[in-house]
Amino acid sequence: MYRNISIFAHRGASGYEVENTFAAFEKARKLEASGIELDVQITKDQVLVVFHDVNLSRLAGVNKSILDCTFDELCELRIGKRFFRKFTNHKIPSLHQVVEWANKHQVPLNIELKETVLENTNILVEVLQTLNLPKGSHFSSFHDELMKIVKMQRPDFETAILVTKKFNWEQLNKMSHIDAVHAHKRFYKTLYLEYCKKANKKVRFYSIIGTELFLASPDTSVVGWITDYPDKVLKKL
Repeated sequence: MYRNISIFAHRGASGYEVENTFAAFEKARKLEASGIELDVQITKDQVLVVFHDVNLSRLAGVNKSILDCTFDELCELRIGKRFFRKFTNHKIPSLHQVVEWANKHQVPLNIELKETVLENTNILVEVLQTLNLPKGSHFSSFHDELMKIVKMQRPDFETAILVTKKFNWEQLNKMSHIDAVHAHKRFYKTLYLEYCKKANKKVRFYSIIGTELFLASPDTSVVGWITDYPDKVLKKL
């Protein structure tokens, strides 16, 4: 890997398989991705599950919030593209199941905590107390309060803040609980990179597809790319 820059497969190798499924995770491993980015929501019965959307409609065809379903109910659903869903057996996994798989294969995880986790942060605290992750794993979120909880409970875990257009970059150097910044590739600009370097924060960019010119000679603050196509990005390194 170029200058030790890691390549995290976005929701697994989601350019080839159904996102956030074991099929996507296995595909990412076969494509030699450095690690896997995944999303975590919470269910009605307080189980942390790996799924991106709050609503189940897009991937499961059910117009219902994940907060209104138990894990057992989610296990009955098949997920995937609308017209192919009935021909597949892709299921929504729990975070526990994915962590077991990751530890078995020593695949680092980028665990993005989604908004529903805010509904019961006590479950997050409970899980963090005994959680073991492969080397190189880290947590990320758009919700800074969740990263504060992670760092408070497990200072040994790396934390990353996901930034939006409204993010106050001048406050970055005051965020001692944050180790890294995760940003869309449109933020790959000298101004934002300098903010990260001054605050001593590492940077990973997402929505990378393998055609970006900056892949050839990335800024020194960059430690990772997050992509649906890990094989295409690997070819550029």
